[in-house]
Amino acid sequence: MRLLARRNRSVALTRSGTHVSVVATGGAAKRHPEFDKPGDKFMRKTGLLTTAALALVLTAGQAAADGEVRVLNWQGYGTDEAWAVADFEAATGYTVVHDYFNSEQEMLTKLRTSPGAYDVVLINSAFTGQAAEEGLIVAIDPSTITNFDDLAPGLRDAADLSYDGEIYGVAWTWGLTSIAYDTTEVEPGNTIEILWDPAYAGRVGLRDDSVENVAFAALATGQDMNNPHDLDAIREKLRALKPQVRTYWASEDEWNKEFTADSFDVSTYWSGSALRSATAFDMPVGFMIPKEGAIAWLDGLSIATDAPNPEGAAMFIDYMVSPEHYVRWDTEVGAPASASTAAMNQLPEDAFNRAVMGDPEATANLQFMAPLSDEQRETFLEIWTETKVYFAE
Repeated sequence: MRLLARRNRSVALTRSGTHVSVVATGGAAKRHPEFDKPGDKFMRKTGLLTTAALALVLTAGQAAADGEVRVLNWQGYGTDEAWAVADFEAATGYTVVHDYFNSEQEMLTKLRTSPGAYDVVLINSAFTGQAAEEGLIVAIDPSTITNFDDLAPGLRDAADLSYDGEIYGVAWTWGLTSIAYDTTEVEPGNTIEILWDPAYAGRVGLRDDSVENVAFAALATGQDMNNPHDLDAIREKLRALKPQVRTYWASEDEWNKEFTADSFDVSTYWSGSALRSATAFDMPVGFMIPKEGAIAWLDGLSIATDAPNPEGAAMFIDYMVSPEHYVRWDTEVGAPASASTAAMNQLPEDAFNRAVMGDPEATANLQFMAPLSDEQRETFLEIWTETKVYFAE
């Protein structure tokens, strides 16, 4: 059985074609010089709160100081790091309160059924337009985000983060859903067909998500994952996984527990999560980008409609997209790639997100998630449900 050890490690990168391994190696986690003096991080000109900004916070009065910033996000996804919460609270006087979801549909349901309960919400760009159209989130004034101009234009100005000509999501992170593996058991090669390789029969894990699994089958059959033309080929490809699949997972925590329990050797996974598993938990996790491509995604931070503290929400978003937060998150914990060019440029040159996610060759065949119609989602759900029934037979 694999043993899960909570310990910071450095990360070594190896390549084979478009295959990239994220392998835990000995040594302490790299620490960026910016964080040698934690108390200074908010006072730097490149950070969220300069002295002038702090003065504005203090003049906001005791009501602001006693307020809360309520955040809805995936658990363990950057915003709830203990040091990040402590630093933001110390600088602003706000208390950060988190609630969590395990799927985008659950996130939307929480926004629909609990109006006024949240300030900041993490939304994948494929769902931002839907949330805006339903009136679940409000437009954001980019002038309230001091780090906005440091965001990469292609991500900052992504059409999927806007609605009706206004910005509804501030680009935060981007990354991949691809294939992770046990570096002590697997020689991965560089093809998506590893999921169907008989050598790993009964040793494959999949996220229990219809859109994601249809996308993997589309990539494997050479189709556009957002608009596949041959659904019969996708059905057949998914059914061919029957002898392969050992277990399903729904969250990063579940994935880590299943991996530690030796439930699988190969599994679909998220790039930032794979890096965290290797870096923060000293797990023998590698991550590959198949030659056929991978699922790329962009996550943004939005402000919920009727947010109790919209001013605090904007400040929290500003801190989250700052280099001060991201560099520490990536180097000490493991994170997806940042939407901030300034943050990416402050990473060590051999950091995974700088060396690999910025490599045009490794990322040449990525397909970014796009908004899907309700009809498409229903079709994909029907295909995946049928597939799971077939697996159970």
